[in-house]
Amino acid sequence: MVGRTVVITGASAGIGAQAALQFARQGDDVVLLGRSPTKLAAVSDRIAEATGRTPAQYACDFADLSDVRATGGRIAATYRVVDVLANNAGLIAPGRSTTVDGHDLTIQVNHLAPFLLTAHLEPSLTAAAAARVVTTTSAAHSVGWLDPDDLDFERRRWSSWRAYADSKQANVLFTVELSWRLRQTQVSATCLHPGLVRSDFGRGNRLFGLVKRLSPVGFVAPSQAASHLVRLATAPEGLAVPGGYFDSARLGAATSRATDPDLAARLWAVSERLT
Repeated sequence: MVGRTVVITGASAGIGAQAALQFARQGDDVVLLGRSPTKLAAVSDRIAEATGRTPAQYACDFADLSDVRATGGRIAATYRVVDVLANNAGLIAPGRSTTVDGHDLTIQVNHLAPFLLTAHLEPSLTAAAAARVVTTTSAAHSVGWLDPDDLDFERRRWSSWRAYADSKQANVLFTVELSWRLRQTQVSATCLHPGLVRSDFGRGNRLFGLVKRLSPVGFVAPSQAASHLVRLATAPEGLAVPGGYFDSARLGAATSRATDPDLAARLWAVSERLT
C-alpha cells in the first residue's frame, strides 16, 4: 500500500498538513493543494526534512472555480494514476460572502470545488488498482437542511452555521452518489467526521471560537484527526463500506436525509450544472 500517489486538499495547515506528513512518512508520494503558496512551501519543507522527498505543490483557490479547473487539469495531466484523493479543504465563513462564480462562499469551497476537482481526477482515480476518495465532513451535517435548488440561499435565510451544516450534508450526499456512480470501478468513496480539532479552523467565527474557549475538553490534536483520515485511506475498512460515513476511527451513522439517494442524485445534477 506504500508508494501511492496521494492528493490532499487543504494541505497547508491543520488536518491536511498533518495527514500529508503521515502519508509521506509511510512512503506515499503526496501532492499538496492549498490556497497559500507560503504555507504550502512550509509544509513541503517539513515533509522533505522528515522523508528526504519534496512533495509536489499546487496553489489553488477554491473560491474560484476556474482555478480549480486549471489545477485539476494540471494534476490529471501530470499523474496518470491517483491512488488517494483526500477532499479535506473547508471553511466556516465569518460572514456572508459570494465568490467570483456567484455562489455562497461556504457552499463553493466545501462542496462545489471538491466536486469539480474530483470530476477532473476521476480518470486518474479509476486508473488505480484500488483508489480511495475520502471527503472530510462533520457531525454538523445532522442539522443541515440542504436544498439543491437553493444552494446559495437566495430564498432561505442565511447564517454561517446553516451554510456550514448544509455544506457538510452535501459532503455526505456527494459521497453516497459518487460511490453509486463508481460502483463498477475499483474506486471506494467514504467520508469522515474527524472530531473537534484544535486548529485555526473557524477562526473569525464568533460562535465557533466561543465553543473552543468554553468547552476545550473533547478537542483533539490535528495529528490525531489526521490519523483517522490516513487510516480510512489505507486500512481495509476504507474499502469495506463504500459510501460509508465514519466518525473518527469508527463507522458512524449519518442522518437519513444525508444518505437519501434521491436527494444525492438531485444535488449531483445541480452541482454539475453549477460547475
